[in-house]
Amino acid sequence: MLVVILPLGTLLAKGFASGWQEFSHHAFSPRVLSSLKLSFSTAAAAALFSMPAGFAIAWVLARYDFFGKRLLDTLIDLPFALPTAVAGIALTAICAENGVVGSLFARLGIRIAYTPLGITVALIFIGLPFVVRSLQPVLEDFEQEVEEAALSLGASRWQTIWYVVLPSVLPALFSGTIMAFSRALGEYGSVIFIAGNIPFKTEVAPLIIATKLEQHDVAGATAVATLVLTASFTLLILLNYLQERQKKG
Repeated sequence: MLVVILPLGTLLAKGFASGWQEFSHHAFSPRVLSSLKLSFSTAAAAALFSMPAGFAIAWVLARYDFFGKRLLDTLIDLPFALPTAVAGIALTAICAENGVVGSLFARLGIRIAYTPLGITVALIFIGLPFVVRSLQPVLEDFEQEVEEAALSLGASRWQTIWYVVLPSVLPALFSGTIMAFSRALGEYGSVIFIAGNIPFKTEVAPLIIATKLEQHDVAGATAVATLVLTASFTLLILLNYLQERQKKG
């Protein structure tokens, strides 16, 4: 426990060591606020997309047997094992205007790489598995007799999912979504390649932290890191609450 608490506590203490005025000067400059806004908005967009997408994938894996299921199940874990820099390079190659996917969207006038949309795509890639892996075991343990009872009473398949299954798996769904959001908030490796890192446009908070450290601006890096840490810690508390609620339910 000390291995986790000691570094985080030291970071918080160091962040406010110079006083509130110095902290606010570093943490709330226009460039930092722009990067924080981009990080939070793209992380939220990626998590919101991953919520229904993750539910659909987890449902298919838990409920159906089909050719290639084992391969799909393995691919879900790929973002966990793949180095984030490799993921970023691969996504950039695919989503650039001369890439396989990027060229198709370019014909419609939509740019993916080097835009907030590209950042969101990268964050979905690394965040979606959290939702799937949180939901899949819960769906597998859910008693299908309850679904069959609802169907026998005249409920449609969609009504059964919405009114019977979904309320039971909501804590797991929210837990996975929060983990995806928290992971996306601090993502660095897979984002810096596809973002383009343009100040006030595609520069995310983790890049600001890394840049300040390279410039030996430890106070500035610590201030921004403190804001990100506070957000992540708040989400962790909420996640623990949802997990406890799920156990009691």
